Amino acid sequence: MKRVSILAVTSLWLCGNAYAEKIDCKKASDQNSLNRCADLSYQAADKKLNETYGKLLAKVSPQGKPRLQKAERAWVAYRDAQCDFLSSSAGPYSAQPMIHSSCLSRLTQAQTRLLDEQLHCEEGDVGCGQQ
Repeated sequence: MKRVSILAVTSLWLCGNAYAEKIDCKKASDQNSLNRCADLSYQAADKKLNETYGKLLAKVSPQGKPRLQKAERAWVAYRDAQCDFLSSSAGPYSAQPMIHSSCLSRLTQAQTRLLDEQLHCEEGDVGCGQQ
């Protein structure tokens, strides 16, 4: 019985991955597709944020590293709480995952721009963090 359950879960997971690869987000019209596309957008934004953060962390002075890490942890907590609030309602609804993922994506893209500005600031810019 346990073996059948594992096979069923694996099959569903593989079908889900195949569906994700074939989805055309420019033509998405049903709520499941819109939810998935919003999640894919967030995943891409998060990947870019992590790349930018890693580059900035490598560039920041030893004194600035713990401050940057503290700021980023606080920002992640803020982002998650803000998006939980914005996508909350009295009960679950079909667009809730899309709204939540879209919020995460928007705030993540904004943070990436901010970190990228810090990564590319001009020498002597006193407002450019611990570099």
